[in-house]
Amino acid sequence: MKPEIRKIVSFEEEVYIEGFKEVETPVRMFAVAAVVKNPWAGRFVENLRPEILSFGPILGNLLTEKISAMAGGATNIEAFGKAAVVGMNGEIEHASALIHTLHFGNPFREAVEAKSFLSFTNTRGPANATIMVPMMDKNDGGRRSHYLTLQFNISDAPGPDEVVIILGGATGGRPHHRIGDRYQELKELGHDVENPAAV
Repeated sequence: MKPEIRKIVSFEEEVYIEGFKEVETPVRMFAVAAVVKNPWAGRFVENLRPEILSFGPILGNLLTEKISAMAGGATNIEAFGKAAVVGMNGEIEHASALIHTLHFGNPFREAVEAKSFLSFTNTRGPANATIMVPMMDKNDGGRRSHYLTLQFNISDAPGPDEVVIILGGATGGRPHHRIGDRYQELKELGHDVENPAAV
């Protein structure tokens, strides 16, 4: 069983001026999305695993290859994330099923040589729904400069019986970032930086 892919959509932005100030090094953010027929649309299916196991590696490898090319090589990606938007004839669980599997995410994590988990959104909406791809540093979850969100839409997707599956990446952090990282605040609050949950 293979995913029925209607089309692939790529999106990119390059920031030159932010906050009324020129950026020293332009920051590129980009995403690649597959518009896929929802195999579970319009009905309740108890076991989603066969499609997860079948679709995950195909979509993960395809989108990883395309976003790596957009970045000029996977290792140029510093921040990354994933998202899914299911059409109105599907469940949030359908969006989650196709991206919350190592069979989908691991090809991207391995390609960019990441240690962090992929931040994510999974939502439901009509065609032209806003797609939000949250990102964070691929190796350091406390590096706030790389807390980014890429926003775009696809005018004709998702259709009611479709799911849009997305990978996002960035070549750097927010221009002029100046809120610091989590570690100083953890120290100020008396938390163990190595074990933030400890008091």
